[in-house]
Amino acid sequence: MRELVFLLEEASAKAMLQSLLPRFLDARIQQRLIAFEGKQDLERQMVRRIKGYANPSARFIVLRDQDSTPDCRIVKNRLLGLCAKANRQATYLVRVACHELESFYLADLSAVEISMGLTGLARRQRSARFRSSDQIEKPGLELARLTNGK
Repeated sequence: MRELVFLLEEASAKAMLQSLLPRFLDARIQQRLIAFEGKQDLERQMVRRIKGYANPSARFIVLRDQDSTPDCRIVKNRLLGLCAKANRQATYLVRVACHELESFYLADLSAVEISMGLTGLARRQRSARFRSSDQIEKPGLELARLTNGK
């Protein structure tokens, strides 16, 4: 059975992928989204989770925020090292979201507006602040502010 297993830093990544993956992933590929309670929890548990995964042909995708680490390559190399420690013949893909995953949401305020039933967010996309969402220093806080913490 073809299966993609996503090891995710947090529940917000899971929520994003639950709505995104069905739009472009072949329906014959099973997907499993495993959200952890932050980056330390992800890194502490991922070797055991990969090693003990029942489907031997599963492919693993690890997604984590860069947060305050100055060089995302350091984060990626550490995660790849943890994948290798699982000592399992599997394929791994590690992706580090520069800064925070919430930058993705800020890049499409229209989608946030629709999905959360809010008004007035889409027009903010035209402002200089939101045209380059990767430059926002604390996107999680900004998203919370825009959505009134919803």
